[in-house]
Amino acid sequence: MYFDDIRLGMTVEIAPTTIEKEKMLAFARDYDPIPLHTDEAYAKASPFGALIAPGVMSFMSVWAKYLEQDFLGAELLAGKSTKIVWEKPVYANDVLTGKATITNLVKRSQKNGLVEISIEAYNQHGQLVLTDVTEAIVKCKNTSR
Repeated sequence: MYFDDIRLGMTVEIAPTTIEKEKMLAFARDYDPIPLHTDEAYAKASPFGALIAPGVMSFMSVWAKYLEQDFLGAELLAGKSTKIVWEKPVYANDVLTGKATITNLVKRSQKNGLVEISIEAYNQHGQLVLTDVTEAIVKCKNTSR
């Protein structure tokens, strides 16, 4: 979708994704090997009461489902930034769903614009677990006539 065709408030629903325990542990061992994510005894004694998923893994699980929607299509040129806020812990076997909304548009040049996409992700209990604001650079329509 070209920058020129994108409108503020456009939304897309994000399909459910399950945080599988074995994938969670493998991700944690590779990228975030702290006891809260890898040591069940430690995590049980923590304020969370059980292992929690690494935040980046939780986000990437939702992000992968968002990308399946191909919201911006072939006109997406690149990502520019992302800011994730973790609101509640995510546990093994949680099912996350969400919604992506276009929250800002800035035309940068005749060639491209900056699209801000805000994502809210919820667990199976309807609790907000994370928010994300991502900026993406998207092609404009050919303006040479």
